[in-house]
Amino acid sequence: MEDSTAIASRDEAGPASHSGPGHRLITVEDYEPLIGAEAVERIQKKAQQISDVHIVNVNSTYYGGGVAEILSSLTLLMNAAGVQTGWRVIEGRPDYFSVTKKMHNALQGEDINLSELKQDIYEEVVFENAMRMHLDHDIVIVHDPQPLPLIRHFRKKAPWIWRCHVDMTRPNQELWSYLAPFIEKYDAVVFSLPEYAQKLTTPQRFIMPAINPFSTTNKQLSEDEIADRFAHYGIPTDLPLVVQVSRFDKWKDPQGVIDAFKIARKEVDATLVLIGNVATDDPEGQEVFESLCHCAEERIIILSVPDSALVNALQQRAAVVLQKSLREGFGLTVTEAMWKGVPVIGGDVGGIRRQIEDGVNGFLVESVEEAAERIVRLLKDKKLRERIGANAKQSVRSRFLLTRLAEDWLDLVGAFEPHFRLRGDAGV
Repeated sequence: MEDSTAIASRDEAGPASHSGPGHRLITVEDYEPLIGAEAVERIQKKAQQISDVHIVNVNSTYYGGGVAEILSSLTLLMNAAGVQTGWRVIEGRPDYFSVTKKMHNALQGEDINLSELKQDIYEEVVFENAMRMHLDHDIVIVHDPQPLPLIRHFRKKAPWIWRCHVDMTRPNQELWSYLAPFIEKYDAVVFSLPEYAQKLTTPQRFIMPAINPFSTTNKQLSEDEIADRFAHYGIPTDLPLVVQVSRFDKWKDPQGVIDAFKIARKEVDATLVLIGNVATDDPEGQEVFESLCHCAEERIIILSVPDSALVNALQQRAAVVLQKSLREGFGLTVTEAMWKGVPVIGGDVGGIRRQIEDGVNGFLVESVEEAAERIVRLLKDKKLRERIGANAKQSVRSRFLLTRLAEDWLDLVGAFEPHFRLRGDAGV
C-alpha cells in the first residue's frame, strides 16, 4: 500500500483552476493523479462512444441528501466528458411530499396506509409535472419514488431507467404492489446493491454511489478556513470532536448517536456535533430536528445549516465520525468522512456494509452500546485512529470516486441496443 502522506499530497493538489472569474468544469483529466492515466483514457473513450446521446435526470430536490449531492457533481462531469446530461427537478405541494415521504419509509420497511386519496395526490402532482416537462431525450433517468409515474405520460422514444437509492432490503409489500406496475414500464432498474434486487421482469443493474473529491464538501480546507467555520458557529476545539453528518431522518438514528455519546463520555472527554439539513422533499426533517433540540448542551451541539464548508471542516477535524443508520441505501456521508482519513463507526446495514470492512477501515455496530464502546476505543488510541483512517482513505480512492460512478453509467447507457433492449453483459 502506498504511503498515506504521499496519497494525500496528490489528492489535495486538485485541478489547476476551478474558482474565481475562470470558473471551469472539473474534468476526467483532473482525476488523473487519483485514478491514473489509463483509467482516464478508458473513461474518455467510453464517453466519446456515446457523445451523441442526450441524457436527462429527474429527481425531487436540488438540495439536501445524497441524491442531489451526486447529481450536482455527476451531471457536470458527464457534460465535461462530452455527454450532454441534464437535470430536472419536479415540483410538488406539501401534501404530495408528505405522501412520498411515507412511501420512502415504506420502501425501507415501515407500514403505510395507502389510501385512494394518497394515490390520487401522488399521481396528480406527477401528472401536472409531466405536462410541464418536455423529455425528448435519448435516455431518461428517473430517481426514487417521487417522480416514478412520469413514464405513464410520455410516448417513449428512448430508454427510461428508474434509479432507486433507498434501502430495499424489506420493502412494504402493499406499497411495492402499487409501485411495481409503474416500474415494469421502465427499460431498466438500477439499485445500489445486489441484495436490493426485486422480483421484476425489467432488467436490474447495480451501481454504488460515489463522491466528488473536488467539491466544497470534500476538497482539502486550510486550517484558517476550518477555524473560520468553527468560530462562526461557536464550535469548541479544546476536546476531540465526535461528528455525525446526515439529513434529519429517523433512519439515521440521531437519538441513538446522542445516547451512545452520553455513554462514551463517562470514560472520555469529547464534544459531539450533529449536523444536518432538511431536504425540500422531506417534510419530516424539521420535526426530527426539533425533537433533538432538547438534547443540546455545551458538549452536544445540534445544527441544521446548509453549509457544505462546515460539513467538510467537521469531517476533516473529527476524531471519530458516526453514521449510525438503521436503514441506509448507501450512505454518502460515510464515504465523505473516509475520504478525509477519519475512522467511521457505521450502522451494520445496507450500503454502509459495502464501504466499511469492520476493524480494517472502520467499524460496524448494531447497538448504542457497541457504538459507545467503539467511540471510547478510538478516542483512547491515536495509532488505531491513524491506521483505520489511512485504510479508509485508500478504499475510497480505489472504489468510490466519481469517475467510477460516471464509468458505470457510461457502460449502462452504452449497453442499450435499438428498441431499448439492454444487453445481458451490461451488469455493473
